[in-house]
Amino acid sequence: MDTLTALWSRVTQTSEALTIPMLVGSLVVGALLVLLPGTWHTVRHAVTVVHEGGHGVAAVISGRRLTGIRLHSDTSGLTVSKGPRTGFGMVLTLLAGYTAPALAALGAAWMLSRGYSAGLLWALLLVLALMLIQIRNWFGLWVILIGAAIVVGVTWLATPQWQLVFGHVVTVILALGALRASIELQSSRRRTRSGQSDADQLARLTHVPGLVWVFVFVLVALVCAIADAWMLVPQGLLTRA
Repeated sequence: MDTLTALWSRVTQTSEALTIPMLVGSLVVGALLVLLPGTWHTVRHAVTVVHEGGHGVAAVISGRRLTGIRLHSDTSGLTVSKGPRTGFGMVLTLLAGYTAPALAALGAAWMLSRGYSAGLLWALLLVLALMLIQIRNWFGLWVILIGAAIVVGVTWLATPQWQLVFGHVVTVILALGALRASIELQSSRRRTRSGQSDADQLARLTHVPGLVWVFVFVLVALVCAIADAWMLVPQGLLTRA
């Protein structure tokens, strides 16, 4: 019981708010990692992990049987579940992918705005542990293990303030990464015309054009990103800006 109490105390401990320079610096670093072509390919793997995790969670919630997740070196992924090929469950499963990183960033921003940086890190570890159980290829295993090693290192070695910085960087990567991935989806659809994207599959199931679903993904990501900024950036700073 003493161990569980100590662990819970560590998970729920709060950190003091970042100074303005540290806050701005962490937000800028996160934004640059997404916006720069050289780093976007790397951090997009984190976005893909949450994307595929969203498919998996939605599949389980809707009563489908999750059979495995694959992550690929080109930053794509594949979540396989068994169940009816049409209906609400399949629509929910497809809809959850591109919206998952944006919604995850929203939850992370809420936790950080209340100083729960340690809680966010433990939540990330839980997500990675659940993903590890479902991974079905070697590259995906490599991505999950690297991600877990980074989060464990920050959790046990970094001070609360630097844990908060790391949390802000991750949140920005997920928020802006969700927006960039959703925008890039349309150009990918035009380029490949494979008809296998989430938007194309949703179009076949719902008879709503794929472009509309791309718009939905972009809109969700944009609204969540604005909400993230509202929670993470002091209101006085937003007003002056």
